[in-house]
Amino acid sequence: MVCKEYPRVGETLYHAELENGLHVYVDVKPEFSKSFAFFATNYGGMDMRFFLNGAWHDTPAGVAHFLEHKMFDTEDGNALQDLAANGASPNAFTSTALTGYYFESTEKFEENLRILLSFVSVPWFTPESVDKEQGIIGQEIRMVEDDPENQVFYGLMESLYQYNPARVSIAGTVESIAEITADTLYDCHAAFYNPGNMTLCVCGNVDPEQVCAIAREILPKEGIRDIPRDYGGEEPQGAYQPEKVQEMAVSTPIFQLGWKADPAPMGEAHMRQQFLGELACEAVFGTSTPLYARLYAQGLVNQNFSYGYEAYPGCALLAMGGESRDPWAVREAVAAEAARIGAEGLDEALFARLKKGVYGGKARALNSFEHICVSLAQGHFAGEELFRFPEVFEAITKADVEEVIRRWMTPERTALSVVRPKGETA
Repeated sequence: MVCKEYPRVGETLYHAELENGLHVYVDVKPEFSKSFAFFATNYGGMDMRFFLNGAWHDTPAGVAHFLEHKMFDTEDGNALQDLAANGASPNAFTSTALTGYYFESTEKFEENLRILLSFVSVPWFTPESVDKEQGIIGQEIRMVEDDPENQVFYGLMESLYQYNPARVSIAGTVESIAEITADTLYDCHAAFYNPGNMTLCVCGNVDPEQVCAIAREILPKEGIRDIPRDYGGEEPQGAYQPEKVQEMAVSTPIFQLGWKADPAPMGEAHMRQQFLGELACEAVFGTSTPLYARLYAQGLVNQNFSYGYEAYPGCALLAMGGESRDPWAVREAVAAEAARIGAEGLDEALFARLKKGVYGGKARALNSFEHICVSLAQGHFAGEELFRFPEVFEAITKADVEEVIRRWMTPERTALSVVRPKGETA
């Protein structure tokens, strides 16, 4: 096991690649009583087409999310209940590109880790349990389809991307999950829930060598390290369509305004692009900018406002959104500000202040064990080192961010998604 010190952030990280391909990361925190474990697979909602055993496999939308729901079922009961009864706080989530299972506990860590690794690595499905789950997830999908926030987000993704499956809802549709069988779940588990496609990240007062010993004891002895995926045809540089407008039962229009960024590279460049995207958002329409102050004063945005950068395999984007009485006016104002910055550059003092604020947020996030473990897993799959962020971040210049704004925040790369009140005209 390799131990690496990161003096800039005061972290010590242990890392090992086991014989089966599993990567184990342990951030030792001897001064804390609690521990956090995160067991993640490089498999999410967008992984619907993959190559395994000499053939391409196509699966319905929603399988990764469905599989996450079913993994807690065991032949003897339910792993959630087992962990809770053992003093742990467990949960799981499926994102566009990752599925993770985790728990936090202050006692019986090793016992809980054995439970976590066991139920995630040993699937147990029956046709009857799959049928029952289809009804449960079907109700969840209907709720999501009635959620304006969800619909406005996927409206943006469908506008920005023509092919990339990041545009498809993680939960799938009622029709797509009806195609899922127990065999579908077993096949996808065999493909993606193997040690070579997974990582185990632990943070707390634990013994790194013992974490590895438990993983070796519980998990399969072999893993598949490379599973080719198909994410659709080559995307054009510009947005697929300029806007999508839907009508739902909302009192005020809600919107997501987005820009199609360059696909994120692997390695340290992945982290650098993340920081560039975040700083571009902060510089153009962040809550500390003159533009945000003007939009707020004009009633074009309110406190229900968020923004950020997202990257998935094969695609990346900048986005901002919230409530607005006139989303199209917001789009025009942001376009004008991006063009102005592209021509005139950023104010030096403003950029220095924004950069310091973003760095401070990243440093504070290291107080969260959950943030550390999830970020370690995401960083592993992207080929980056989480705790090297100070060196990567400080190397970014004002000119770097200005160039990103000029290149990405153009009319051709822009899409607007709006959910407006029923019966309202533009």
